[in-house]
Amino acid sequence: MGSADLSCVTLERLVQRPVGELVGVVARPAKPKGRRLKVSPCPVGACAQRVGVHLLTPPRVNDPEVIEALRDLAPDVIVVVAYGQILKTPILELPPLGCVNIHTSLLPYYRGAAPIQWAIANGETVTGVTTIFMNERMDAGDILVQRSVPIQPADTAGTLHDRLAVVGAEALLSTLDQMASGALVRHPQDDAEATLAPKLTKEDGHVDWTRSAREVHDRVRGFTPWPGAFSLLPRRAGGRLRLLRTDVVTEEEVEARGCRDHGVGHVLCTQREAPLIRASQGGVHLLEVQPAGGRAMSGQAYLNGHDLREGDRLE
Repeated sequence: MGSADLSCVTLERLVQRPVGELVGVVARPAKPKGRRLKVSPCPVGACAQRVGVHLLTPPRVNDPEVIEALRDLAPDVIVVVAYGQILKTPILELPPLGCVNIHTSLLPYYRGAAPIQWAIANGETVTGVTTIFMNERMDAGDILVQRSVPIQPADTAGTLHDRLAVVGAEALLSTLDQMASGALVRHPQDDAEATLAPKLTKEDGHVDWTRSAREVHDRVRGFTPWPGAFSLLPRRAGGRLRLLRTDVVTEEEVEARGCRDHGVGHVLCTQREAPLIRASQGGVHLLEVQPAGGRAMSGQAYLNGHDLREGDRLE
């Protein structure tokens, strides 16, 4: 069961796996996409069609007729990766070996819908993947296999997602191998150590310049490509501005430049390679940006084509 891009690597590895048989795939229904609203399958649905695996796309996976269809497939185990629907008890208890989920964090840390994004946004330097036996509580099942993955300084949620997709598939195959051999060990999670990674909204990308420069920078990384970090400029400077790539300027470096300081959120300098914005501690270089309705460009190119001045405030 899966829907998002993250699930596709696992599906492809399962198809190639010489042991066992993949009896079916459950994915979210196709829906209109793009400007022309062409009805298109979700990534996993498209992958299942490409490899010729039996595909179910129910709007509500817990409906009785869907459960009956799953029972007809007689799976020994159900693997769930970024599916997007909550499984209720009748499905969780359907396969004899249970339902196994791949979660992109080192559980019990970052339970929830956006663990990759929040790990980067919170300045973590290490994350990973965890396979768990699923129960009715969100991401709270017994831990089976974990793999740690370093978060690189230049990582965004997009680049980290792609690495975790591969590591997650490997962890899942290891889980199934241990399950088949009888060597799989379950480790209950400590709920007292659990932290949350709630679903993101577009407004989460709105930059709060009262945060430190490091915090702003990490949130830009964590919220790229979605929901995207943004700030609001004076209308003459382009209005809404999406921040694609930034760099941190320390407090000492800000003071050494001798720029007039108008306060948090204001433009300190526009004379070098990119706009420098004041944060509560240090400053943030806008190395790559995207104006509303425009293309992505360097901070220097943005300055060449837009009337952004020292002292302007970003909100």
